Amino acid sequence: MIFHVLTIFPEFFRGPFEHGVVARARQTGGVEIHLHNLRDWTHDRHKTVDDRPFGGGEGMLLKPEPLFAAVESIWPERDRSRRVILLSAQGRKFDQAAARRLSQAAELLLICGRYEGVDERVAEHLADEELSIGDYVLSGGELAAAVVVDAVARLLPGVLGNEDSAVFESFGEVSGEERPGILDCPQYTRPAEFRGWKVPEILLGGNHEEIRRWRKQAALEKTARLRPDLLRNVE
Repeated sequence: MIFHVLTIFPEFFRGPFEHGVVARARQTGGVEIHLHNLRDWTHDRHKTVDDRPFGGGEGMLLKPEPLFAAVESIWPERDRSRRVILLSAQGRKFDQAAARRLSQAAELLLICGRYEGVDERVAEHLADEELSIGDYVLSGGELAAAVVVDAVARLLPGVLGNEDSAVFESFGEVSGEERPGILDCPQYTRPAEFRGWKVPEILLGGNHEEIRRWRKQAALEKTARLRPDLLRNVE
């Protein structure tokens, strides 16, 4: 899969994309990431990408001209396998279902919003969809873009060492009686006892069917405690 990130701070991504799962996916060829500096599509001496909003108001907005020029230069032709995502506080909330949907695309182009936002014509006529990673305001879309790339990349075939890892985790989606859209079960490792706190005995017994049932119930209990809103997805 190919990711394009359009930003005024391409150097921001040296950290997020050079470590962990995303870095390994790039090394093995499962993922390509291309960083594009929005200022490369400006034509004035100051490489201006923003301007004051019509009608007054605080802050500055990213101008439409460089954004349209950049996307149309990166993709002279677009089809349904190429998706343009605008990252902003006004977007639909990004979740695991959105990550799974985006993982089916061949290429994603992520536009990192900045300042007070982006000219609305970008959302209406350039982006395929507008996404937010949460109900809060960030200084820019760069952090959100890193989150989207990580969440989508780990769903791609061959990126994780164990293909089941993306299924049997929080918000994993599997068929049948398993746990669609709820939290992962509690996990434990050695030592079996730490400061008087013991690992549940059932996990030490080796009966895989009992362990499976315990994990399913424990996942539901943890979800009820921490994210009861998710239980509407569970019968």
